[in-house]
Amino acid sequence: MKISASIYSNKNMPLKALINELDSVKIDMLHIDFNDEKTEINKIESDIKEIRKISSTPIDLHIISRNPSKYDDFIKRNKIEFVTYQLENISEEFSISEINQTSFGLAITSNTDFKLFKNYEKSCDFILLMTTTPGESGGNFNHINFKKIRDFKNFFPNKKVYVDGGVNDEIAFILRILGVSSVVSGSFLVKNNIPKSLLKLRSSVIHSKLKVKEFMISRNESPIVNFNSSLLETLVKIEDYNFGFTLVENENKKFIGIVSMADIRKYIINNENINLKENIENVINKNPIVIYDDDDINKMLETTQNREFLISFIPVLNKKNKIVGCVTFFNLINSES
Repeated sequence: MKISASIYSNKNMPLKALINELDSVKIDMLHIDFNDEKTEINKIESDIKEIRKISSTPIDLHIISRNPSKYDDFIKRNKIEFVTYQLENISEEFSISEINQTSFGLAITSNTDFKLFKNYEKSCDFILLMTTTPGESGGNFNHINFKKIRDFKNFFPNKKVYVDGGVNDEIAFILRILGVSSVVSGSFLVKNNIPKSLLKLRSSVIHSKLKVKEFMISRNESPIVNFNSSLLETLVKIEDYNFGFTLVENENKKFIGIVSMADIRKYIINNENINLKENIENVINKNPIVIYDDDDINKMLETTQNREFLISFIPVLNKKNKIVGCVTFFNLINSES
């Protein structure tokens, strides 16, 4: 996951010194917020020119404007690598121009329907979810965006998700689990010790009280079969969800175990004359590692780490031993491989 440093979140440090320090720790992008009702475009251009003199790090420009199309020439002239337009502020009839060397995205706030991205899908490479107030530094991440990220990735699997607002080490870790491509960090990164803060953003959290139920894949989004299901029904469920596993429960909705694609594959290899209509009883792993919805991240990591085998997913249960969801670690494994 890439980190874009919000350079205007630190108003006390000279721009040149800040850019040099961010480059020294190999920051991925430099994020510039531009609200044309608060800042003159000449000020932004002056800062960009100063940055270009000392840095080759890509610029990530977030434009908040009623009439963003008037900045096309500005984007071309300054060869901005990444540009995001804030949807809610746009009042003109607007379409995103095609500009060489520039990747475009659409920014929306937490309360805006992400499906509006469909109107800009052909011209945008990513969505930027504003998880606090756009253009303001230091807010808290709105947890409703965890589900919004999953939903967006399901609707637009070929588009990237960027996140801006309230990203600290705890939130960054969860966003890596969810497969977010890039995050903007302001106060947490540039107002503190930059090397230590960046290391925290790129590492697993050590202390967190955030509950698993805040970010897990819900029961309605999870692959679940009944213990009376056949091998074929189970294979279809695994294929439909594309998670590589399914959870198993009994007639009382109590958790029994899991069946993974690997479990079925081994069973087929080791047994002749397989009938796909037979019951899955012989392939259920009835003693998998589980976590509970009220567990925090620390407990989750304690449960999953230091195992002799790689854990790529884990069921989430409530205190009545019923399935309430699951957590997958595929994105986290890929990001750290």
